[in-house]
Amino acid sequence: MDVFLRLLVNVLEEGFIYGLMAMGVYITYSVLHFPDLSVDGTFPLGACLTAALINIGAHPLAAIALAFAAGCAAGAVTGFLHVKLRITDLLSGILVMTALWSVNLVILGGRAVLPFYNKPTVFNTGLASLLTGGLHKRRVLLLVTLFAVIVKLLLDLYYRTKSGLLLRATGDNAQFVSAQGVDPGRMKVLGLMLGNGLAALSGSVLAQQAESANIQSGTGMVVMGLASVIIGSSLLGGLRWIKATTAVLFGSVAYKAALVAAMQLGLPTNYLKLLMAALFVVALITSQTASKTGKSLEGRRAHAKSR
Repeated sequence: MDVFLRLLVNVLEEGFIYGLMAMGVYITYSVLHFPDLSVDGTFPLGACLTAALINIGAHPLAAIALAFAAGCAAGAVTGFLHVKLRITDLLSGILVMTALWSVNLVILGGRAVLPFYNKPTVFNTGLASLLTGGLHKRRVLLLVTLFAVIVKLLLDLYYRTKSGLLLRATGDNAQFVSAQGVDPGRMKVLGLMLGNGLAALSGSVLAQQAESANIQSGTGMVVMGLASVIIGSSLLGGLRWIKATTAVLFGSVAYKAALVAAMQLGLPTNYLKLLMAALFVVALITSQTASKTGKSLEGRRAHAKSR
């Protein structure tokens, strides 16, 4: 029972941490219909910047805020390449992702890994230091849940604003956005900034949990984020009372649970990335099948009503 509880806690902790990144991927992939590969660079950007800042004595929350700002800046570069220089969406993301590899190396001082053990983090200072007993033992889970809920609620509130509505409309009907006197390109840049900012924020939180930053931590983040979005949308998308952000968080936890289950069944860690890709393919096929089934049912109902 203790083993199961530890696995459950691990799944929830990492599921919510990666869920922050997945909510950013939702903005670029589902809202803007922009396959943004720069996430593989902005996720470790947040982790590397956080490690460097904490090692020189920066406050953990300040490190998270600066990591988010750095991710937004990287997203703005992706948007600039695509909107202003007319470079395709895929290539724009690849260019930024490639450039960030060097940027992250510079931030870490040429090292691939930068630890900051026994340094102040959000998990051992501030609110975490006030927790006692059993709550202190579960402080990581409590704090990452708090981070995920706060980001989710802020995004839900933003989607209700005029800017949020225009952002959501940009991916589906750019002409409508133009008719409102707003440049669709500017909204696309804003969406890429938010998406990559959340990816960097996720990397910052993960680095503080692990007390180290790894330049290779971003490998496969796009796949994980997309799988979380697709799994959440497939399983909970039909429930109108469930917010998209909630579905994405659920998808992230479910995806992490599938990976942990496979590891517990004896799958060698060397096959982890292969399993991640396989799960993404399964989720994608399931989503497409469900979409076709739904359209078929709607067509039959429309045909029946017309008779």
